[in-house]
Amino acid sequence: MYHTWMRYFTPSPAHHRLGLVCLGVGLQHGLLPTVGPRTLDHHVAVVIGAGSGWFRGADGRRQTVTAPALIWLTPGIPHHYGPDPATGWDESFVDFDGPATTTYTELGYIDPDHPVVPLSDTVGARAAVGRIARAARRGNPLLEVETAAAVHELLVALRRARADVAPDGDPVLDALARDAFQPLSVAEHAARHGMTPAELRTAVRRAAGCSPKDYLLGIRLGRAKELLAATELPVAAIARRVGYDDPAYFSRLFTRRVGTAPVRFRAQQGRAVPGGWSHRIPDPEHPPTIAGHAT
Repeated sequence: MYHTWMRYFTPSPAHHRLGLVCLGVGLQHGLLPTVGPRTLDHHVAVVIGAGSGWFRGADGRRQTVTAPALIWLTPGIPHHYGPDPATGWDESFVDFDGPATTTYTELGYIDPDHPVVPLSDTVGARAAVGRIARAARRGNPLLEVETAAAVHELLVALRRARADVAPDGDPVLDALARDAFQPLSVAEHAARHGMTPAELRTAVRRAAGCSPKDYLLGIRLGRAKELLAATELPVAAIARRVGYDDPAYFSRLFTRRVGTAPVRFRAQQGRAVPGGWSHRIPDPEHPPTIAGHAT
């Protein structure tokens, strides 16, 4: 015996322009029948919360699936899977599609080369699936947008729950972030961590979906924006604080990546108040607490 609940949706072309759309959601448990062999034209994330089973992909190799785990079903790739016929399993699934799937794949959130992914837990993923299920009530005018937003949340939750990712963050990324504002090359960063540049590139690509250079640049430019918006420090001083000895190079780099020059960004985003405390540099790791007010 098994139990199943599922809903399917048909988002409009306008909703597809959101980048991701949810095409369906399901919750099932018990001695479920096998799925396939089949090939789909969209993505499905199958989250196994309890039990075990098997999966066979395009290479014909049979893999064991043990909860907690994720099965990625990607467009155009044949697949065949099912739970242990003696014990069954507990699964939830979300069908989705859209142009943003290409970017999520490039960033490593969706990994067609590894269709079976061990997870550390399914708490975050099940929460996102639950939001889709609640939004799926008939007559909900926000259905397509709510479910699309939850698909983004699901992909982040599944990325965070991968068993090969430490729950408190990736140690390589943590170390890079600590040293991000020092004027070091990628090779020098790698040497600090006892790695070759190639090993560092592989580790960062696996953990963050980008190159070490782009990862460091994102941290540096984010901090530079904070200092431009919240302080009156000269641009040259800000450049040095985020790791650039050449202010002209920093300004060119900032302009190219942000789309506007540092001085113009400050003019648009500046929050410094004369006579206030703008000389203090805000600490991004310790945001202020905004207390609620009784009415």
